[in-house]
Amino acid sequence: MADSVFGLGGNAAILAQRLPGLVESVLESRHAEERGFDLHDAAFVVAAVERLIFDEESHLLAKSYEAQGQTPQKALGEAEMQQVVEDYLVRWLMGDDEEGTKLLLDNRTLLETSFPHWKDLEAFGHGQLRALTYVQQKSQPLSGKALQTRYSYQDAHDVAGSITRSFASFWQSECTGLKESLVAMDPFHTGRVPLSKFYGTGLDEDWRFGESESYLRELGALDETGMHGKQVIIPNYIQAASNCIVTTQHYMVCCTTDCNDIMTEIESEIAQPTAQAARILEVVGNMTTVSSLEDEGEVRIDDALAAQLRSIEAANGGEVPLHGRLYLQWLHYVFPRECPFPHKTGSTAVTAPSEFSGEYVATLQEMQAMRATENDTVLPHNVTLAKEELQWMSQWSEEEELLLSYEGLSNTVSWRRRLIIGGFFALLAASVAGTVKISHHKASGCHRQLPL
Repeated sequence: MADSVFGLGGNAAILAQRLPGLVESVLESRHAEERGFDLHDAAFVVAAVERLIFDEESHLLAKSYEAQGQTPQKALGEAEMQQVVEDYLVRWLMGDDEEGTKLLLDNRTLLETSFPHWKDLEAFGHGQLRALTYVQQKSQPLSGKALQTRYSYQDAHDVAGSITRSFASFWQSECTGLKESLVAMDPFHTGRVPLSKFYGTGLDEDWRFGESESYLRELGALDETGMHGKQVIIPNYIQAASNCIVTTQHYMVCCTTDCNDIMTEIESEIAQPTAQAARILEVVGNMTTVSSLEDEGEVRIDDALAAQLRSIEAANGGEVPLHGRLYLQWLHYVFPRECPFPHKTGSTAVTAPSEFSGEYVATLQEMQAMRATENDTVLPHNVTLAKEELQWMSQWSEEEELLLSYEGLSNTVSWRRRLIIGGFFALLAASVAGTVKISHHKASGCHRQLPL
């Protein structure tokens, strides 16, 4: 087997078993109680997660080498390395589904049918190999006769690593298309799509819009508080696990969130963990928002939103914590198509379709029944209503959760050290989120369906 031949898979399995216990011991230590967590602690755990990802790449690469009849000691030619890269891509995209992986690798026609964008994916993998080749050739002295390029096992691992790091950026065009489709169903700029319209589009135009109500609810992508019925929250849905293109045992590769850039711009201007409401309103009021390729404009903060921010300020002693749930909730309503609604910790889950306990896909009958209510839940595009009349902020709640302990903020060292447990893992996830999300998957018994 690949593990015994190359001696790589065992490391991933061992670290996968030990990492949760290691993190738990850190969380329950006296160090955590007395000091909280600082940047060094976060870096330590991030390094452990990165090693976990590295070893998982090694595990898959070993399988690809074995499947192609190659050994790590042999230097491969370009055609051989391309075959290894293609094999690796399929295994990486299919995750734990060994049976499905074998079916695809044995049937090229089925592979191209199952992955509608396989040609692009294949070109992406070959592009990572060409990038490595270019760097190597640039570093080699010129000779009278060009040498045929040969690739080592380390070269293959470098390509696998570059695929993991850069795939989210490569796939972002698909994420942009997904957002464009959802925005087209949101004429009132609430960041929400009536579930009846969502399913109607899924039946007629876009097969992607078919998650069941219960699955959308668990993902935190369903708003059930409004007067116009159930609605899908656009940024939460885009970030949902059902839209992650890669799902491995330890991480997912998902669409990036537009809210990161917004938060970065605000925090760069304020440069403090808290700020007065007036300062936040000044900074945000000078920003622009891009909800779609055709929709760009100034940020509009109405009186109700300004009052909500001042209420958060008053509840926190005259300063708004920039790493608190209420501020993120306010940000969601200012940028409803970009920033996800922040649910209370524990009320939602990052659950892959294969791990959901119920039916993650709505039945045809369920989708048709919901679409039949469209006349009752979807307002005509030509109707002019203020957002307040739509009760679009009905999901607002006053429950606060803070990333930091904000006592004694005048002591800069103090606030940097006092990361609470929830904040520590939020920081950990954010440090990896440029490419992946941390995934808490079951070790066995999970099989993904072939992509449609």
